Amino acid sequence: MPLRQREAMGLRRFELSQLSTIISTCHHKVGHLFQGRYKAIMIEADDYLLELAAYIHLNPVRSHLADRPEKFRWSSHRAFIGKESLPWLETGFILSQFSSSPKRARSLFADFVNRRIEQGRIKEFHGEKNPDSRIFGDEFFVNEVLHETEHDLLEKPDLDAVIAAIQKVYGQEALGLLRARSGDRSSCELRALAAWATMELSGATLTGLAALCGRDVATLSYAARRAPILGKKDPAVFGKMRQLEEELSTVAHGEPSIVK
Repeated sequence: MPLRQREAMGLRRFELSQLSTIISTCHHKVGHLFQGRYKAIMIEADDYLLELAAYIHLNPVRSHLADRPEKFRWSSHRAFIGKESLPWLETGFILSQFSSSPKRARSLFADFVNRRIEQGRIKEFHGEKNPDSRIFGDEFFVNEVLHETEHDLLEKPDLDAVIAAIQKVYGQEALGLLRARSGDRSSCELRALAAWATMELSGATLTGLAALCGRDVATLSYAARRAPILGKKDPAVFGKMRQLEEELSTVAHGEPSIVK
């Protein structure tokens, strides 16, 4: 690689590192700038979805980045109202709530958003008035979803049960291997299956597993996605995955843990 190109790449990495530090300092955040999962929320009905869409499209206006949503270069609003073409962007569902005619739907959506241009910050959209920020709807809907979710979680094994199952499959030394800094094949395989079992077979979270293992959530998430691939390539790994399924399918929530 030419020297000038290497210097440019090094400078670009330095600039991105500086940007990440500045944003983290200003917004009181830690870690990589784009780390973690995207945020998904459950919405009660289409009316709430439309209000949320308008609210998001008006974020640049509330942040004083533009006086109108269509003037903000990085917003998808221009594509929604027909002033820009973004083939990869899905606009059909939201626009279909206004009219079956694309042209009329775009016009009605633009009017819908513009009528809310003076709207201030809505606490519900930031989870400040809801019992759970992942759910958006009226109080009855939120409480109903939380009740059903809690019931489902009570029927799923917790993190202690996952670790107990891992120890049954891999032996009592499994917990030490999970916490080890080693990157050898057996440790990587064990962490991948532990992350996969946590995500797919339990009511626990990768955040809890990450704290136990001393790894970050993004690394464990990647490992969990690799587990099925490893299982297809290696019959032994596939067998261990089936063993974990059997162990966790018979574990009652709240059983004493053998984690030490």
